[in-house]
Amino acid sequence: MKKQPLRKTSRRFKHLLRSREKFSRLLSGNRSEVEPIAVDSAPAAKKEEQNAVVKVAKMEKVTRSPEPQAAAADSQPQPEEKYRRPRRPQKKPKWNLSSFQIDEVPGKSRFHDFDLPLSLMRAISDLGFEYCTPIQAKALPDALAGKDLVAKASTGTGKSAVFLIALFARLLRAQNSAAKPGSPRALIIAPTRELVMQIAKDGNQLAKYTPLRIAAVYGGTDYQKQMQRLEQGKVDVVVATPGRLLDYVGKRVVRLHQVQTMIIDEADRMLDMGFIPDVRRIIQRTPEKEKRQTLLFSATITPEVKHLAAQWCVKPVSLETETEQMAVETVEQIVYMTTTAEKYNVLYNTITTGEHERIIVFTNMKSEARRLYDRLRRNDINCTLLTGDVPQQKRMARLERFREGVVDVLIATDVAGRGIHIDGISHVFNYTLPYEPEDYVHRIGRTGRAGHSGISISFADEEGAFYLPEIEEYIGQSLPCLQPDEALLVAPPKGRPPQKSSGQRHRPHKKRRRR
Repeated sequence: MKKQPLRKTSRRFKHLLRSREKFSRLLSGNRSEVEPIAVDSAPAAKKEEQNAVVKVAKMEKVTRSPEPQAAAADSQPQPEEKYRRPRRPQKKPKWNLSSFQIDEVPGKSRFHDFDLPLSLMRAISDLGFEYCTPIQAKALPDALAGKDLVAKASTGTGKSAVFLIALFARLLRAQNSAAKPGSPRALIIAPTRELVMQIAKDGNQLAKYTPLRIAAVYGGTDYQKQMQRLEQGKVDVVVATPGRLLDYVGKRVVRLHQVQTMIIDEADRMLDMGFIPDVRRIIQRTPEKEKRQTLLFSATITPEVKHLAAQWCVKPVSLETETEQMAVETVEQIVYMTTTAEKYNVLYNTITTGEHERIIVFTNMKSEARRLYDRLRRNDINCTLLTGDVPQQKRMARLERFREGVVDVLIATDVAGRGIHIDGISHVFNYTLPYEPEDYVHRIGRTGRAGHSGISISFADEEGAFYLPEIEEYIGQSLPCLQPDEALLVAPPKGRPPQKSSGQRHRPHKKRRRR
């Protein structure tokens, strides 16, 4: 039995068709053909007509056929895009010695003359090393040959580059090049934290194109971090202070049975600071002296240093560089004959009126350094203080500010300033002349480094004048003693009053009222 179509549905469909025709006329703009709608028609009729128009629009949207052009474009098969390989990054040309050409000069040695590995020569080129210093020219042939060495060399002569270049060249050429965690193949011992950090920094610059890894071990900070570095990572070279290294050796964090090269820097300073017993215990953990290479560097070769060399080295080659050659050729030395009261006037006027880049002022005692620091601060001199009792974190932060040029003047004692290796120091002031002539050489060695020029100004007051003859005898020349100009003797401004450390004003106690 066939189903009869619903009348309501057919009527509704016809009504929708009529509404659709009216809607199309409105869109086409033929308003004249549209039947006018009475204004006073019922609201319900208007609402019904609007609903019908909306329904027609929906039906038109659903049933609308695609345009013929679009349908034809979709029906045509489009060609597949070919796969294109991503472009490979262009390889940089390999570095060779043709990029580092240094002319031969009679009487000067080049690093090209020592047949160094190419990766090491590339780092030397980046650092701008062209010709060897006297100590480098004398020591590199024997050090590269694996001989033991005892060298007399002051700071600023390039001695660090001697043992680092020789050490890296030998490690790169060694067959057993695989390092193990906690078992370094080379050990460098230095007396101070600053010197250890400087040697490690220089070593990383020279080894940046090599697979060699360097670790710095020093006291005062980063105990756990340094321990994890030694336990987990493979290290080829350890640069350390004796105390912290001996601590790690006792805990079996570091094992020294695979050390092939032993380097001791500033052996005379080790003696002065009492580190030799610790160094002896460290060397006992290394292989026998016949199975390792030992390089010993010292600013002075005293009988004690010779005795240590005889214990630790096998037929060492002895080398010396003239101390006075470094002082005369690279540092202009001036001595001002002043009274104790006039020293500060000359220092202040020289800092404020002269041209300088960075200045270090040395004193003999911490208390004197503190007083000088406070006085310069009151006169608005941008300075910082570096003494032995300053915590390690603050020491590193202050040195970094001085290195970056944030601070212009650094006041330091001998113990704190011994390991300062910062380029661009134009002036060194000996506010008080040192008790030992060796310290004088180390002080002025902060400037005039690696052939650059510098100025050293010393004050010989009532006490310091007695130290001059011994210093002149040690450096082998007489120092020019001058009277300061009148402009340098002018008293500086009074300056700001000293600030109280508490930061609070003092308020007197109020008297209690009697009841």
